[in-house]
Amino acid sequence: MMKMKGVVPPMLTPFKENGDLDEVSLGILVEFLSDEVDGLFVTGSYGSGPMMNQEERKRVVELSVKHAAGKVPVIPMVGTTNNRDSVDLAVHAQATGAAAVAAVGPYYFNHNEDDLIDFYGALIDAVSIPVYLYNNPGFQGYQISLGTIKKLKAIGLAGVKDATFDILTHASYQRLLKDDEFDVVLGTESMFVSACVLGCEAFIPGLANAFPEVNRKMYVEGMAGHMEACRETQFEINTMREIMYLARSTQLAVYAMLEIRGIITAYPRRPFVPASAAEKEAIKGRLKELGII
Repeated sequence: MMKMKGVVPPMLTPFKENGDLDEVSLGILVEFLSDEVDGLFVTGSYGSGPMMNQEERKRVVELSVKHAAGKVPVIPMVGTTNNRDSVDLAVHAQATGAAAVAAVGPYYFNHNEDDLIDFYGALIDAVSIPVYLYNNPGFQGYQISLGTIKKLKAIGLAGVKDATFDILTHASYQRLLKDDEFDVVLGTESMFVSACVLGCEAFIPGLANAFPEVNRKMYVEGMAGHMEACRETQFEINTMREIMYLARSTQLAVYAMLEIRGIITAYPRRPFVPASAAEKEAIKGRLKELGII
């Protein structure tokens, strides 16, 4: 069974200034990242999945698979507010060539365990590729308990992307869930060194959209057991994450960083307001001070 390994960034979706999907920039970004990382997590939170309609989300998956050209697996986030749309996205992803799918808990309403077993069970039944639970309490609006995830594991859930930002929760997932059949992936770059010690073998770093190299360095150091070097790289990455907040959100900062690096110039979808010229200059200045650019 496919498991995520290494650096798997939650890829941004580039938009044009008028809000249309920027297919040219999307292709450039996929091709850039495919030479630097181990997989692409698309149409998630960084990828603005919930801000797109069904056809746009499918188009992003199609273009991502096409431009990745088999170099790295593509894992779409197919979570929506309801079973029907999520299953539709998952079936399309499998037919398009995605390696796995992931779904945040259905958002807006608070859902109980029975609802969640029905939701993820529908995805598991609909596709033969691995289904991951993307546990992001801040975005789905509620906690998903360890007990619920255990029940989902028993009916075929393949893994969990942990975006709780809680190292104790991650430790429990590694200790009580992970095995040869069940994958546990860290949903941030901010605490990889700690998660690595616990057994983490894959992480989903937003910063890697623009700076995959430093995330790759940290991963290689951690997997090799060079923990002192890995810790130093972790501190460097966390300093870079602080720079991201100069643009009011990490997503907006990554759009700016991609422009600063000369990879693509693209826009977030409104109501996200792009980073201002002053914010971009502040980000650029701090990156220069640190010798990163």
